[in-house]
Amino acid sequence: MDCNYLVWTAYSGLGNRILTIASAFLYAILTNRVLLVDGDKGTADLFCEPFPETSWLLPSDFPIKQFKNFSIGSPESYGNMLKSKVVHSSPAFLYLHLAHDYSEYDKLFFCEDNQQYLQTIPWLILKSDNYFVPSLFLIPAYQEELMRLFPQRDAVFHHLGRYLFHPSNAVWGMITRYYDSYLARADEKLGIQIRVFDTETGPFQHVLDQVLACTFKEHLLPEVNTQEPIVSPRKAKSKAALVTSLNSGYCDKFRNMYWEHPTANGETISFHQPSHEEHQNSDKKMHNRKAWAEIYLLSLSDVMVTSAWSTFGYVAQGLSGLKPWLLFKPENRTAPDPPCRQVLSMEPCFHAPPFYDCKTKRGTDTGKLVPHVTHCEDMSWGLKLVDQN
Repeated sequence: MDCNYLVWTAYSGLGNRILTIASAFLYAILTNRVLLVDGDKGTADLFCEPFPETSWLLPSDFPIKQFKNFSIGSPESYGNMLKSKVVHSSPAFLYLHLAHDYSEYDKLFFCEDNQQYLQTIPWLILKSDNYFVPSLFLIPAYQEELMRLFPQRDAVFHHLGRYLFHPSNAVWGMITRYYDSYLARADEKLGIQIRVFDTETGPFQHVLDQVLACTFKEHLLPEVNTQEPIVSPRKAKSKAALVTSLNSGYCDKFRNMYWEHPTANGETISFHQPSHEEHQNSDKKMHNRKAWAEIYLLSLSDVMVTSAWSTFGYVAQGLSGLKPWLLFKPENRTAPDPPCRQVLSMEPCFHAPPFYDCKTKRGTDTGKLVPHVTHCEDMSWGLKLVDQN
């Protein structure tokens, strides 16, 4: 009876789940709630317990059995209660629907008046596939505390992620075996994360062209000499490129290109891809283990290239503390020009933020209200945190 709780519901792919646990944890800190994590979709199998001498896992005898089935249409949702004007004075629990398809009423969660009401509810049950932290920075009641917690605005997920997400022993074994075998002895490690949002599996030539255009332009990979058979010196600088993709075709093409031709600067380049699952399958234990291991391996890179819109890439860059080169999303299967740019901050993008001024009760551009919350490089309507300097 002395505590208030926030229950996080397992939903969507692994990258989204990691980002939403971090968002939920920060909200729990700001509102003095105990965070409890739904152990479905392998949460307990993937992560160590982050809090000493206790568990963050929701007990199996949690009495609200139907919470996993809550959705945008559920009458228990706060948004639906606001819409139908049946907000009760003190219900035992409320469901917060903050997923990508949430309604204008659900989005009122981010208004200060509504936050004051939610403080009176002992149990909040959250479902989200969004990194909603940027909009927490726009709620006046939390701004002072957030400024104290994160004087460097563009390192919020970096700190939350490194605190919360430690690979389980099974996943840590996969990480260390791969790192020691293929990456540890390289002078430099380059991470290349390729996520293609297409109904076909690929590989696609325009994606290959885009990755090469980006890595050559930004001098992340040396160009190859197709004219003469240069022999690299025995003490040449070595670079290991870790490629993560659902498809093996891209890594194969890179590897063949650098095998068939010498590099123009004499560097030796090796390419490594731990897995190629072909399709995302977020309900399979080994699929999730491989995904988490690859995110962590990417985060150990010295330099990183990531794909637009990809939460997998957002998590890797946040854990690493690097500002990656972001591959813009291709349109009409054509490599964009320019192919990539370095991001303003390592922070993930909030893909579905509200565009609403709670004071005037009118629409507004929430990416222009404060200097440290701006629009994302890869999604013009998204929001992300940047360092205001």
